[in-house]
Amino acid sequence: MSKAQKVHEFVPQRLIFLEYPSYLEQPGNVAEVTLSIFYAFSLISGCGTFTFLSSAVAAISGLLMGYELGLISGALLQMSSILVLSCKEQEIVVSSLLFGALFASLTGGFLIDRFGRRPAIIIASSLLVLGSLILLPYESYRILIVGRIAIGISISLSSIATCVYIAEIAPQHRRGLLVSLNELMIVIGILFAYISNYAFASISHGWKYMFGLVIPLGALQAVAMYFLPPSPRFLVMKNNDEAARKVLEKLRETSDATKELTVIKSSLKDEHQYSFLDLFRSKNNMRARMLVGLTLVFFVQTTGQPNILFYASTVLKSVGFQSNEAASLASTGVGVVKVVSTVPATVFVDQVGSKTFLCIGSSVMAVSLVTMGLVNRNIHVNFTNVCRSQSPEDFFLQRPGNLTGVTNGSLKDLFASKTSPERLSFGAQKSPHVARTEELNRTALAGGKSTTGSHMESGEVPVVLKWLSLGSLLVYVAAFSIGLGPMSWLVLSEIFPGGIRGRAMALTSSMNWGINLLISLTFLTVTELIGLSSVCFIYTVMSLASLAFVIAFIPETKGCSLEQISMELAKQLYELIPKKRFFQCKLCVPTSPHKKRYRSNERERQCWCHECHVPAPLI
Repeated sequence: MSKAQKVHEFVPQRLIFLEYPSYLEQPGNVAEVTLSIFYAFSLISGCGTFTFLSSAVAAISGLLMGYELGLISGALLQMSSILVLSCKEQEIVVSSLLFGALFASLTGGFLIDRFGRRPAIIIASSLLVLGSLILLPYESYRILIVGRIAIGISISLSSIATCVYIAEIAPQHRRGLLVSLNELMIVIGILFAYISNYAFASISHGWKYMFGLVIPLGALQAVAMYFLPPSPRFLVMKNNDEAARKVLEKLRETSDATKELTVIKSSLKDEHQYSFLDLFRSKNNMRARMLVGLTLVFFVQTTGQPNILFYASTVLKSVGFQSNEAASLASTGVGVVKVVSTVPATVFVDQVGSKTFLCIGSSVMAVSLVTMGLVNRNIHVNFTNVCRSQSPEDFFLQRPGNLTGVTNGSLKDLFASKTSPERLSFGAQKSPHVARTEELNRTALAGGKSTTGSHMESGEVPVVLKWLSLGSLLVYVAAFSIGLGPMSWLVLSEIFPGGIRGRAMALTSSMNWGINLLISLTFLTVTELIGLSSVCFIYTVMSLASLAFVIAFIPETKGCSLEQISMELAKQLYELIPKKRFFQCKLCVPTSPHKKRYRSNERERQCWCHECHVPAPLI
């Protein structure tokens, strides 16, 4: 029976709730419907039910990762008010998660290979729950940093372990589909984060609810992963072939997994041919491939998308969405666009090609960034008003209905008892910037209003410019989501041979987190110094540079197997001008063992010896 026939017979029998919603009201039918949905997806995707279920549970890590990455955008608006954070302190809050992620990316590969993929996911989920619990009862800058570092370690470790786990349990013909499920969950998590930002924007200490929402889901994943099978590839690495055979038979729903087990053993044997240092050697053109991978990751970060992700609400607040609620609601559009754009890119990449998507994405990013820069130059907004820390009085005054009947004296008395020195930063002395902010606040309170939430004392931002800025931002996000976002990691997974792919991905991932940390740690400071429009123009230049790089150095891998891609890249030398080199000619070795000078053609892997004047293979 074909897959289409199975789905045709399956739908009317077990998906009856689609036609009769009241079916869900009957006791015990909800669990049956849930399993039915998993079974339907497994039939459509072409993999077993248990394999799809295991992949879906593991992909919860992507949802948690996306949520934590997008969460800080709206939470930062409240935390900067309640904890009285300066620009630099806000940057440290954002970057603390990236610091933990960088640390985990450097050590996570060892932990995953030593203890296994499934235990690593369980540990990561537990650590995320612990880090989130730390943030709930305290209102301390130091505790906030510690909790965010723990969460950063968690999401980095889980991202590595999840991709490896899904790739190793998935059947070969559906590996790309199941691995892309994790990427889709990341952008869905970002969307959920922006929605929670808006939902709790007007609630006092709403950032605590934002951090606490992931605790049940993280605990659920940790428990569920315990009952899922370990990676069969990891079991073979630990010389437990019989257990690996049983796991494969369960995942593939077959009684004989000998053939696939043999393939796994063969691939593991090939991996021992490479060492980590081979990434920096000319063997199989590996050094050039590594430079291409690192440069691609460099452009992923320097085109500005991470800052839009972390500071979306802050940026939108600077261009006219003045209240926390308005900025958070507008940033929700960013999450929606990321999800909508990622889906078609994932579905059509095999038909269109990753290089084509990269070129389209970089081009559209450059155009939208130019538009953003020109619009923000005409808005004349002082970004310092947004970057500057707000006092608790300002946050109270920004909430609807809190200005009526409140006098200056009563307001000061109210917040004097609520503000504690522990909510400030590491240093006991306030920075001049924060002191100036509080002085302005006191002056405004004497007049009956707060100035911190005001971005343009001379008037509101023109409606046309405000929405044009938001529209260009959404186009920029969409272009990244079909280009550099998903396609960069697809290219990285293809240009390295299987025997060294894991170590190459770990190195590029470390650089990714490191550059992300550096950029996020300086975004507010740089934007305050040179202006948001100038930052947009810098990102435009980087987008155009990434377009030129993709055209010149990224191969089109559409329709090619991983083995074919590796063989072609082993021949290709990423040099625009051939150079004279010293090689040793095989033909001259018996009579002239010393090295001879001759011109090389590395694309054909041949050379012309100056002594015997005939082509000879390179050695």
